[in-house]
Amino acid sequence: MLAWRTEGDAVVVLLRPDATVEGIAELKRVLNRPLVTRAVEADTFAAELSRVYNQGGAALAMSEGLANEADLARLMQDLPTSEDLLDGSAQAPVIRMINALLLQALRERASDLHFEPYEARAVVRFRVDGMLRDIVEPPRALHGALVSRLKIMAGLDIAEKRLPQDGRIALKLGDRQVDVRVSTLPTGAGERVVLRLLDQEAARLDLATLGMSGDTLATIDALIRQPHGILLVTGPTGSGKTTTLYAGLSRLPRGTTNMMTVEDPIEYALDGVAQTQVNARIELTFARALRSILRQDPDVIMVGEIRDLETAQIAVQASLTGHLVLATLHTNDAASAITRLADMGVEPYLLATSLLGVLAQRLVRTLCPQCRHAAAPSEGEGHLLEELGLPADQPVWRAPGCAHCNQSGFSGRTGIYELLRIDETLRRLIHDGAGEMTLRDAAVRAGMQKLRRDGARLVADGSTSLAELTRVTREQ
Repeated sequence: MLAWRTEGDAVVVLLRPDATVEGIAELKRVLNRPLVTRAVEADTFAAELSRVYNQGGAALAMSEGLANEADLARLMQDLPTSEDLLDGSAQAPVIRMINALLLQALRERASDLHFEPYEARAVVRFRVDGMLRDIVEPPRALHGALVSRLKIMAGLDIAEKRLPQDGRIALKLGDRQVDVRVSTLPTGAGERVVLRLLDQEAARLDLATLGMSGDTLATIDALIRQPHGILLVTGPTGSGKTTTLYAGLSRLPRGTTNMMTVEDPIEYALDGVAQTQVNARIELTFARALRSILRQDPDVIMVGEIRDLETAQIAVQASLTGHLVLATLHTNDAASAITRLADMGVEPYLLATSLLGVLAQRLVRTLCPQCRHAAAPSEGEGHLLEELGLPADQPVWRAPGCAHCNQSGFSGRTGIYELLRIDETLRRLIHDGAGEMTLRDAAVRAGMQKLRRDGARLVADGSTSLAELTRVTREQ
């Protein structure tokens, strides 16, 4: 049941068939006021619950009235500075503080929470849309208690403060499942903790929602349906590579296809996909897991990251023996992924035979729809627009910031892509050991749109700003 108060009665939404007469009677006794009941199906109940949480009503109740950064700062003033978790007077406020931070992070769609100690102070920061922002500064003496609470939640050793530790926390917020990866690192000022929030509800595992142009989407859709070969997705950490691969897997028929992955770590659970997590402590590496997967009769294999020659060689051999291999690689653009594999030691003739395509990607922040507006470009912006293939007088969009976007001017992110599809010309160049510049020029002549050019469509329709696109693609 889900209940909230109005001016007179209490509104109660009942989930069929879980609601019971006893439960309704107990709720009426606790609220001590008339009830207005409304029975709904599971889908409607889930939507209503999500609406209430997103409005912050239920979250406020759970965090005892902590709605914003000012409230968090107020709680800090009231917290005792004792670091003894066995002290009952200190334990409840610490737990309340952690819960409040997690709830606020979920409401603001933060991807990471940082608990950072320094000599004279401590700070908690959120990463929202790829940008870090200070949230609150807890008392320095309280930092150890906050870290210990997080360690307990993640099942880590609270007595071990000299070595890094990794763990996970499974949170449930109403009907939402949130997986939290916890990483601790000892520093000179104390232990630093970073939480990565993986909201299962927010995961957009559909290629059509990732911001690809129509041509790129159609080509990727064709490549992931090839019977064998390698498709690489490249980009820096946090550019959405794994999400793209998950979205590709979700398009394939799971009933007739044996899909297996090896990842570090497993970020989202995919129904119908066998997922294996590497574990260096027991020597379960990417290469070792990949060799074992090949004995499991797979059709499609996803490799979380190609880090070394052994993993690269096994992936290439798998693609040559009738398997489709999807993998990520850390390079700045699509063409450099080919030379990176060659530098690792993969023979060029094997790359030429096995490679289907390389997708490089970045994430750009999208302008807040509430405060964005079009404006005439400056002279400098006009030159940049011409470089993007747009008219020099093309209106540019700006957002000064508002309450909806927390004065940042941005809300959410979308992708820009550079797809290098391997044709016969490129195969010959790869086979002959051509350099990165030669491969890039050949790909552009064949129709490849570079990252910045792909982002021009987002500037033109007002999805992002010219300054944001320039910031993300400045290395080009």
